[in-house]
Amino acid sequence: MKAFNPMEVKDLAVQWIRDWFEENGPGCNAVLGISGGKDSSVVAALCAEALGKDRVVGVTMPNGFQPDLPDSLRLIEHLGIRHLQVNIGSSFEAMMTEVGGALGAINTEISAQTRINLAPRLRMAAVYAVSQSLNGRVANTCNLSEDWVGYSTRYGDAAGDFAPLGGLTVAEVVAVGKVLGLPVDLVEKAPSDGLTGKTDEDNLGFTYAVLDHYIRTGECPDPEVKARIDWKHRTNLFKLLPIPHFEY
Repeated sequence: MKAFNPMEVKDLAVQWIRDWFEENGPGCNAVLGISGGKDSSVVAALCAEALGKDRVVGVTMPNGFQPDLPDSLRLIEHLGIRHLQVNIGSSFEAMMTEVGGALGAINTEISAQTRINLAPRLRMAAVYAVSQSLNGRVANTCNLSEDWVGYSTRYGDAAGDFAPLGGLTVAEVVAVGKVLGLPVDLVEKAPSDGLTGKTDEDNLGFTYAVLDHYIRTGECPDPEVKARIDWKHRTNLFKLLPIPHFEY
C-alpha cells in the first residue's frame, strides 16, 4: 500500500473541492457546522484554501449551552471565516415536548436514542436554512472511519452536499489537519458526539486506530473486535446509499 502523504492528499482534496463547486455551484459558499473537533476544522480549512475564506461560513449551534463552544470560535477566528450562531435549544425543547406528548398519548416514552439523534437533525436543518439563504452548499464533515461503522445520525451529521473527508480515515484526517497548520489540540481532540458525555471510542467499543488499520489493511488481531466492526459496517451500509425506491 502506498505510504500516506498528507500534503499531497491535502492538495488533492483542495482541488477536488474547487472542481466540485465549479460543476455544482460556481460562486456559491461552503456552509458547515463547526464543532471545534478535527473533522469540521479540517473541512473548514480545506474549503477556505479551495474557495477563499470569504466563501466559507461556519455555523455554531449550541443546544442551549455548549461546553466546548470556545473551541469552535477559536477555529473560526484562526481561519478568518464568516460565522453565524444558531442556538437550537428552544427548538429542541419544543420538539421534545411535542413528540413526548404525541407518544404519551399511546402510552410510549421517548427513547434515549431519539433524544440523542434529535439534536444533530435539528442542527442540520439549521445549517441548510443558513445555506439556502446565503447561496450555499452544505459540507458534510463525516470521515471514512465513522461512515464505515455507521457512526453518524441519518439526516443529521450524515447529511450534506459534498464530503471532503469521506475517503479519509481518522488518522489520515489528523495528519491532513496538521499540514493545514490547524491548532494541534483541536486536531488531536478526543472525538466525541457531544451528546452522550462519552468519546466515540467509548460508544463504539474499539479504538479508531484499530478501525483505521482494519479498513486499510483488512487486518484485525482481535476476532471479537473484527466481528463487531463487520456487523456495524454491514448493518449501517444503508446510510451511505440512495433511498431505495420501487422501480416501475
